[in-house]
Amino acid sequence: MTSPLPAARPSVTAPVVAGAVTAVVGFTSSFAVVLTGLAAVGASAQQAASGLLVLCLTMGLGSLLFSWKLRMPVTMAWSTPGAALLAAGSTPEGGFSTAVSGFLLAGILIALCGLVRPLGRLVELIPGPLAQAMLAGVLLLLCTQPITAAAHSPAAILPVLATWLLLMRFARRWAVPGAFAVAVVVMVVSGTFSRIDPTHLAPQLTLISPGWDPAGIVAIGVPLFLVTMTSQNIPGMAVLATYGYRPKLGPALLYTGVATAAGAPTGAHAINLAAISAALSAGPGAGPDRDRRWIAGVTCGLLYLVVLGPASAAAVALTQAAPDGIMAAIAGLALIATFASAAAGALADPGMRDAAAITFLVAASGLTIGGIGAAFWALVAGGLYLLVTHRRAAPPTPPAPAAPPGPDSTD
Repeated sequence: MTSPLPAARPSVTAPVVAGAVTAVVGFTSSFAVVLTGLAAVGASAQQAASGLLVLCLTMGLGSLLFSWKLRMPVTMAWSTPGAALLAAGSTPEGGFSTAVSGFLLAGILIALCGLVRPLGRLVELIPGPLAQAMLAGVLLLLCTQPITAAAHSPAAILPVLATWLLLMRFARRWAVPGAFAVAVVVMVVSGTFSRIDPTHLAPQLTLISPGWDPAGIVAIGVPLFLVTMTSQNIPGMAVLATYGYRPKLGPALLYTGVATAAGAPTGAHAINLAAISAALSAGPGAGPDRDRRWIAGVTCGLLYLVVLGPASAAAVALTQAAPDGIMAAIAGLALIATFASAAAGALADPGMRDAAAITFLVAASGLTIGGIGAAFWALVAGGLYLLVTHRRAAPPTPPAPAAPPGPDSTD
């Protein structure tokens, strides 16, 4: 009688591939948004490269540690909506130093949400439609960049847009990375790489002293905190719960908040729990065995630490040498899905639709009052509208006394 064959060990190929896809797609889909946002608030190319490096290192380390310790595919990412928020603004008084102080404030507030649970619950009380409307308004102008860029440089931009469109039909996950790959081909043809200084390709840290301009700090820090919490951290937990993973939110908020605050003086704006990209590591694509999908989170973290972080300076150098409009077009394409989701969420509730519309319009206006930008005033305007127009519900009318049962009643 032959002995039974030993059971085959589950393959790690699927979670490893899923983790690599999470990292590559996450980086190539939105690094242009991060660089655009940092430049908009005054960062030099060297400071932006430093910020991108530290973002990669801190979120890579977080993904590795949390996934390993919890045996769950907990992945972290930079705050893409937060970067979009920065990109829609302008350089504050005091320059990038003031922005760094805003990043520091956002990190402290996120960490406090992890330490003081009631504070986190207060954030959750912000009406979802208003937060979504603020984000949609901020993204509106950025999402028009592919259109304006194509009008000015059709030979460079139209191949990028065509690739994105085709991949949206056949492989949505790879639409923006594929568009970026075609943009690289366009850069090769246009001689972009010959204009890159090889000495700028090595990663390096740059320290920036925080500035002190209270209005500018609040204008950057508070909206960055709110959009990171409402558009990334809270949805990120929801995505994990969808696949049966329920890590405690407090430790993740504490880590991302402390890492954001610590990374701020190097130019890094904010990290958070991954939201949309979290499904790549936590979903069925990471293998049929849910108990082994944590390997995807570890793989993602390692790739950020070992490969993508060191490549940050090269990414900035490439962006600096690229033809006009091409990276803005990539950033705009990367944000279209986020804009669509935010706009739909903002207007879905008929009872909140007017307030959300006001919030959206103020956020899209670019309004600045007292050095504080439109994102902050958008929430104020929407909240004020709700406060003024809210009507206390009338008490229900008591039911009429029941008639005595008639002769035909069966009661």
